[in-house]
Amino acid sequence: MSTTVAEAATYLLGLDAGNTVIKAVLFDLEGRQIAMHAIDGTSSIPAPGHAERDLNELWATAQVAIRKTIETAGIDPRRIAAIGCAGHGNGLYLVDAAGAPVVGIQSLDTRAASLSASLSAANGDALHRLCLQKPWPSQTPVLLAWIRQHRPELYARAATLMLCKDFINFRLTGERTSDISDMSGCGLLRLPEAAYDRDLLALYGLDDAEGLLPRLVDPAAVAGRVTAEAAAVTGLAEGTPVVGGYFDVVSSALGSGVVNAGEASIIAGTWSINQVFSAAPVVDDSVFMVTAFGPGRFINIESSATSAANLEWYVRSFVERGHHHDDPFGHCNDLIAAVTPAEDDPLFLPFLYGSGQGASYRAGFFGLAGWHGEGHVLRALFEGVMFEHRRHIEVLREAGVRFGSAVLSGGGSRSPVWPQMFADGLGVPLTVAEARETGALGAAIGAGVGAGVFATYEDGVAAMTRPKASFTPDPAMSAHYDRRYQRFQALVAALKPFWTAP
Repeated sequence: MSTTVAEAATYLLGLDAGNTVIKAVLFDLEGRQIAMHAIDGTSSIPAPGHAERDLNELWATAQVAIRKTIETAGIDPRRIAAIGCAGHGNGLYLVDAAGAPVVGIQSLDTRAASLSASLSAANGDALHRLCLQKPWPSQTPVLLAWIRQHRPELYARAATLMLCKDFINFRLTGERTSDISDMSGCGLLRLPEAAYDRDLLALYGLDDAEGLLPRLVDPAAVAGRVTAEAAAVTGLAEGTPVVGGYFDVVSSALGSGVVNAGEASIIAGTWSINQVFSAAPVVDDSVFMVTAFGPGRFINIESSATSAANLEWYVRSFVERGHHHDDPFGHCNDLIAAVTPAEDDPLFLPFLYGSGQGASYRAGFFGLAGWHGEGHVLRALFEGVMFEHRRHIEVLREAGVRFGSAVLSGGGSRSPVWPQMFADGLGVPLTVAEARETGALGAAIGAGVGAGVFATYEDGVAAMTRPKASFTPDPAMSAHYDRRYQRFQALVAALKPFWTAP
């Protein structure tokens, strides 16, 4: 980019690639959303417990999302200072030496449940000492070890291991990179150094996999520039800088306004993400994972696939059946708002996709009576999701992590009733961010740091994020949820022997 164009650059492009949707969002330098285009991706279930995607289709949808966003904005693409991409963590994306896809496995995949259990039993403590994480089914190195054991022909073809956003960056720049936030989040880096480690690979049974690891970069460092080929299919300007990018939980926190040590971010999305920033990692094997995104920048995370994905399943399976609702999520919120909470309301266990406590956990409604209606069922679903967030937060607190307030983001934050339920049930004041697309915004903030638009993350967050609403806990409702949470926990404990029986 010429000096003249760089001086005129007034926009940042953030990409957010989740398990189901890819979004391209253009922001000005004050964080205002100029244009956005989102496209639903296509997943496949080739076998029970498997969740895969066609990587060519992923790139095709990314092209359209970027091109449509630029067209909608009506801007000269040379005014985009830089591009940042965030993507769902873990899963496994492999390409061959020519750059062609080998396999794309999403982070909802549970095929490696048995292998993760055996690895955890044999090497879990040793792994945690190195990467502050123990094996779990959708973890990238566990899936790679599964491919090595069960699909050796794919393993032999693979040349580079990537994560979701890395594949998009690869198609944009031709560079095979990943960043420290994604690689630490999937247990492939030694912490706190945030570096590759041969001993770590060996503990996963991957002592021959070092050559598959991509070049490791800082998330805000320029990893490459848009190639002529990528510019032709996306509408971007050739040479636009592309930064390393982010594990999406990190970018969502940044985009919601959380950046300093001691601040908390709760994301109610596909996954229940509960994270607290710190200057040093918390070393406690009860904590699900720690990720790093820069010197002295760590996030301590408790999470599982137990959040707003439960509501999405309910809406897709029941509310939208017959296409008889123009606003299905609004319909759900209206039904919940009409219900007066009671002690004998039904309970919901939000384990449609298993639990961090065990892949065999399953969802269910309990305590239904003839006088309960759909509003009670939906309120139980909302409450059960909040309770599982609360369980994760209690794990963090027991590990010594402290915070006095939090920012709520993700699809659940857009509900008119869920944020207050979170504040009451968690017992902390909550803020909801102004930005709806916090993942893309966080990636754009990082792109701004990489392009020199902002000197620091703090500067970028201050310039581009703002709170939208605040929620203070209601003591009476907090007491109500305290009692209900004890029942929720007792129900989970009672069902555990049933779920885990051979």
